[in-house]
Amino acid sequence: MIIQINTDNHITVHEAFEAELDALINDKLSRFSKQLTRVEVHLSDENGDKEGSQDKRCLMEARMEGMAPIVVTEKQDTIMQAINVALDTLKATLTSAKEKARNY
Repeated sequence: MIIQINTDNHITVHEAFEAELDALINDKLSRFSKQLTRVEVHLSDENGDKEGSQDKRCLMEARMEGMAPIVVTEKQDTIMQAINVALDTLKATLTSAKEKARNY
């Protein structure tokens, strides 16, 4: 599984954070690792330099073999909160999609 991390110009991802994020994604989505070809993570700060609540956004797109891409988006007060909630939502959505595909 390829993990690609993209950010806007207000968020900087250091090498250590990128490694931590890769490990978190691999851990949470491990049961899908054989079917997932790529997970793209898009991190952004919607208010830029201004303060605001729930202005950190995480969009995740997962590509599973033989299925349409699955996209989830989450806004929270911090990047890590947005990442964790988006990852939980993505995991639940992948589980549901896999179950639906199995029943057809």
